[in-house]
Amino acid sequence: MSTEKSPIRRVTDMISCRQVLNVMVILGFMLNYALRVNLTIAIVSMVSNTTVPLLNTTDNTTIAESAGQRFNWDSLQQNFVLGSFFWGYILTELPGGRLAELIGGRRVFGHSMLWASVLTLITPFAAMLHYVALIIVRVLLGFMLGASWPAIHPMIAVWIKPMDRSKFMSNMMASSLGAAITMPICGFLIEYCGWTSVFYATGGVGLIWSITWFMTIYESPAVHPRITTEERREIEEAIGNTTSKKRPSYVPWRQLLTSGPVWAIILVHGASVFGFFTVVNQLPTYMKNVLHFNIKENGLLSSLPYLGKYIMAVSASYLADYLRQANRLSTTAARKLFTTFAVLPPGLMMIAQIFMGHNRVFAVTIFTIQLTLNGAVTAGYLGNGLDIAPNFSGTIFGLANTLSSLSGFLSNFMVGWLTHKNQTYGQWQIVFGILAGVYITGSIIYLFLGTGELQEWNNPPERKKKGEEDAEEGVPLKNNKIIS
Repeated sequence: MSTEKSPIRRVTDMISCRQVLNVMVILGFMLNYALRVNLTIAIVSMVSNTTVPLLNTTDNTTIAESAGQRFNWDSLQQNFVLGSFFWGYILTELPGGRLAELIGGRRVFGHSMLWASVLTLITPFAAMLHYVALIIVRVLLGFMLGASWPAIHPMIAVWIKPMDRSKFMSNMMASSLGAAITMPICGFLIEYCGWTSVFYATGGVGLIWSITWFMTIYESPAVHPRITTEERREIEEAIGNTTSKKRPSYVPWRQLLTSGPVWAIILVHGASVFGFFTVVNQLPTYMKNVLHFNIKENGLLSSLPYLGKYIMAVSASYLADYLRQANRLSTTAARKLFTTFAVLPPGLMMIAQIFMGHNRVFAVTIFTIQLTLNGAVTAGYLGNGLDIAPNFSGTIFGLANTLSSLSGFLSNFMVGWLTHKNQTYGQWQIVFGILAGVYITGSIIYLFLGTGELQEWNNPPERKKKGEEDAEEGVPLKNNKIIS
């Protein structure tokens, strides 16, 4: 019998399991944001500026043919559609993080992406069917993707060495890379194939990725069939006792919810994402209505900030891990330094945008620099939950993303309310002022309350069942008695 390995097997033997995880997470978060932001660029083409029949009709043939499948939605309705994503998103952040801690992030992240891809594929049909149907699909899409971000943290806790976690967190910022690629592609797809092609393309690729994820990724090194003994030992020895081998059966809610470091993460995350989502969702509209870019220019220029953010995320993460490994910065100092760098300057830049945002070159430059600097959150607060409580990192991130999801919905409502039938630079100046205040406040709170130290409540004692004796604790106490 021949013992020669197949070409596929030889290739996989050359790649470590962590490298495969890195690649799949990068691609996963690229697609995660492609599934989310495709509507923000497509809606510019979906909406007609002329009077056409409303979407609310039961004649599907009329709907498909009316104004080239364009819909007569005003700014409030458009922001209502964009904001509906967060109704579902906010519901699964915390449950998704906790579920990943209990059953593993592989299943939670994989299924969230799988069903989000299916929902993306049916989005054009929902839009043509009824305005309400589109909203329902977007709510369900948010419901699925809400669990994806916190689900990764429990996987990091068992797969990635503590001193490499900033670098791995930068993989999550591949979402920005996904947006940078998605926006110009969407612009060209819309021009040559129509807006429906945007959803078919992103949903189809997401479906392929989901199948590949379940075929290549496993919950932990202990259950991976291909991992080498050396790689498994390296991971488990580096992680040591920071993460329980047996998952804690309950969350120490009192200690967690009264922890200053936890609230530092939650509040700065909410502030940072509030600004990010406002720019993500509103930049195409601002460029069209205030700066007067066409759809192809819009898609290309809207992508620049995301590309810059990803480059910064990778650079800052590698620098932070290097400084920590060389003992030049403590984990606490690194988290505070990079968080301040990522959140405070964007706030100051929004102040500059108030005065010079009407200039096309200046506005695009400021938006690009602002989101580029914000990418450094991967070396700051984004992975801070893994520092202070790796056993509950999914729960902490779920709490933080719940607040940020609410802020994402509020940002859409805020912009829609301020610019309703009044798409002027003066109204957008108010938006920029609000963003500046939120960014600056969040960075100051984290500077005072943040830390990188492991918290005592990370390893809570298991609760005893009724009638169970405390035998294990009793023996050492008896042995340590001083006999006179």
